[in-house]
Amino acid sequence: MKLPMFIADAFTVTAFRGNPAAVCLLNGTLDEDTHQEIAREMNLSETAFIKKLQPTDNFTQSSRFGLRWFTPVSEVPLCGHATLASAAVLFHKIGNTNSTLTFVTLSGELKARRADDGIVLDFPLYPTFPQDVHEVEDLIKVAIGDTLVQDIRYSPDTRNLLVRLSDSYNRSFLETLRVNTETLPQIENTVKVTGLILTLKGEPGGQTPAYDFYSRYFAPWIGVAEDPVTGSTHTILGPYWSEQLGKKEMRAFQCSRRGGRLDVSLRPDGRVDLKGGVAVVLEGTLAA
Repeated sequence: MKLPMFIADAFTVTAFRGNPAAVCLLNGTLDEDTHQEIAREMNLSETAFIKKLQPTDNFTQSSRFGLRWFTPVSEVPLCGHATLASAAVLFHKIGNTNSTLTFVTLSGELKARRADDGIVLDFPLYPTFPQDVHEVEDLIKVAIGDTLVQDIRYSPDTRNLLVRLSDSYNRSFLETLRVNTETLPQIENTVKVTGLILTLKGEPGGQTPAYDFYSRYFAPWIGVAEDPVTGSTHTILGPYWSEQLGKKEMRAFQCSRRGGRLDVSLRPDGRVDLKGGVAVVLEGTLAA
């Protein structure tokens, strides 16, 4: 078995920043177990598998493909950075001739279109609802200790818990905050929560570029202690911060060690556009 394989850093234009994803092009069928074995071998937060939908399709001229994402331990229903990486591989390495690509996924049809300064993902938008603090106080206490919390929301569609830190904190605080993720799956084992978003309001004025909000993301429940830059969480953060700030167009920064920037735009049709850059850092052949 020889499969074209790429590694691309998403939501950045600089190599070794942003979030790395492996992208595998499938010319035929692949055993279910082999998807997971390859993802485990790649050992990145996600490995994406792009599949032709019809026997006559090709990666250069077709505009619709199947797309699946796997962490080292499980398949996931939605992944932003690996979708961005997949589109970049098709556009910039394979030379796909289309301006827009459609991916058929577990989260429905997702589109990726070319832009002058990156690639734009057309993703679903997920609302959040107020969360009773008493139900999650143990989880939050273990994760961030006595850090001041300003708001807690829950996304039932994605099973993510959104924790907004106090406006008294700044970006530097979020970047250096030590988050304990090791025991979270034992603290919260009901599968109600499978991801923890920490978010913080942007700092006003004087910065170039200025960001409307910051975040970090932790998903030890699916084998990802901290994800460097997470497109899917911005389908939640986008509508939350749009409501808080009264804005439809926002600039976001995920404050992991690698860091990454996203432009977030709420669409009139109830979806969200996520724009980012990609740096492809490795291409080769997987032999197994």
